[in-house]
Amino acid sequence: MKPEEGLWIIENVFQAGFDVQTHRHTGPVFGYTTAGAWKYKEYDYINRAGSFLYEPAGSVHTLECIENDTRVWFQIYGMNLNIDAEGNVESVTDGSSVLATYEARCAEQGFSPPDVLRG
Repeated sequence: MKPEEGLWIIENVFQAGFDVQTHRHTGPVFGYTTAGAWKYKEYDYINRAGSFLYEPAGSVHTLECIENDTRVWFQIYGMNLNIDAEGNVESVTDGSSVLATYEARCAEQGFSPPDVLRG
């Protein structure tokens, strides 16, 4: 994570049927799928193991996982503006908020703070 650049990199492991709230990106995103399959509800294209995806700043979409144990690395610049059904920004997600949530959940379960690259 490089907060000064607005960069955060995350590996997600999704299960079939999991959806990510509709969101708009404030910066570009690069996605690398290493296992499984997922798509955006707004498009027909399916991302499978070995695929690469580029999302320009301003992209709006709803991620839907279609296979169990789907693994995707996202290199994200900026924030996700999470959008409600009426198109209003409901919340904001960025690298710092994701890391804080992850660290809190680790602590709740008795795990040590994770080793995370910063800066």
